[in-house]
Amino acid sequence: MSAITRDEVAHLARLSRLALGDDELDHLAAQLDQIISAVARVQEVAAQDIPPTSHALPLTNVYRADEVRPSLAPERALAAAPAAEEQRFRVPRILDEEA
Repeated sequence: MSAITRDEVAHLARLSRLALGDDELDHLAAQLDQIISAVARVQEVAAQDIPPTSHALPLTNVYRADEVRPSLAPERALAAAPAAEEQRFRVPRILDEEA
């Protein structure tokens, strides 16, 4: 029995607003079925006594000290900008007023 049907793939495609042809639906249904089967096999192997891990080796984040350092003055940062306003980059509006 298939873990995911062609109709489920078509439903997901509609939700994602993807226009998929019949051949693509069949192809993706088979691929998604293989992926779901692989995940199920991994879940079968996972033992309760093994803690979940994100990496095979333990990692330690190295953080640098947060120190104030010299940076560009606003005038210099905006010197090559096509448009600037009130010490900011001016960019075209992309959203309506209501957004």
